[in-house]
Amino acid sequence: MIAHKYEYRERFEFEAGGVLDGITIEYHTSNRNYVPGSDTRKVIWICHAYTANSDPSDWWPELVGSGKFIDTDKYFVICANMLGSPYGSSGPASINPATGKPFFFDFPMVTVRDMVRAHILLRKHLGIEKIDLIIGGSIGGSQALEWAIMEPDVMRHLFFAACSSKVTPWVTAFNESQRLALEADPTFRACKDLKGGSAGLKCARSIALISYRTYEGYNLTQSEFDPDTLFADRAGSYQRYQGDKLVRRFDAYSYWYLSHALDSYNIGRGRGGVKAALSMVKCQCTVVGVDTDRLFPCLEQRYVAEHIQDAWYFELTSRFGHDGFLIESKQLADIMRPVLPK
Repeated sequence: MIAHKYEYRERFEFEAGGVLDGITIEYHTSNRNYVPGSDTRKVIWICHAYTANSDPSDWWPELVGSGKFIDTDKYFVICANMLGSPYGSSGPASINPATGKPFFFDFPMVTVRDMVRAHILLRKHLGIEKIDLIIGGSIGGSQALEWAIMEPDVMRHLFFAACSSKVTPWVTAFNESQRLALEADPTFRACKDLKGGSAGLKCARSIALISYRTYEGYNLTQSEFDPDTLFADRAGSYQRYQGDKLVRRFDAYSYWYLSHALDSYNIGRGRGGVKAALSMVKCQCTVVGVDTDRLFPCLEQRYVAEHIQDAWYFELTSRFGHDGFLIESKQLADIMRPVLPK
């Protein structure tokens, strides 16, 4: 997929307060540009998850790419990096023109609705009038569902997995635990450079992984090779490795902002509640849960499917919890195949 940047040079007001004179949106598309009015390709828009980037062929390689299940040659496939992320879109890691340094905590607080409003600006800029299929998992699914409410006449089919209609206290508790890890690192609030809070970010990632995975998954993949090992450490080594891996590609400030963005998620806010908001969805929907997801249990996806007029519910079987929507590619493809644009 090909990377692009869209510079929106008008005033952008954030839902929680704060204004920027413009925002940048990093996005990836199929190799051939979209031609408004004459392009016959169906549009598939993918909303990425928490620490992913806007290139789904990078983090969903089994599903997205040239000649693959979501064929970037056949369809016009697009994914935009969400606000607050360090992968090119405006966020706390962006340079503040007033100081010449990263915004850090001077960046406005970001909500899921802000992310979707940025996507809508990009959609209009590209001249896309209809989205034939919008796909999202986790916070990507939150964006997709929010978008189907904000622009109900634009979507033809919504496919989302492993998310809910509103943040729960359970999810917020994990988010706050991760923020406490960031705050415990004295370099985090110093704001000297984007390496600040790296030790806290490593710890936060370790906390997050436990919420993403399962007892069964860890026992399957992280058991000691030697059953007589004196001090078990294989799982500990895995936690450290994953923490270091995230620190090399992400920053603590973006992570802090995105955790708050997830806490902002409530499709019912200002709309008379969740049920009323779900009734605003006009497109057909496929809702997918993961049977072992501890972060967003299947009861939450079932609830969404029950309160959207035209929705089907399916369930992935996985030993890997919330991350099952990224891992169980064959099952996901089997569920998605009937709704791929013809």
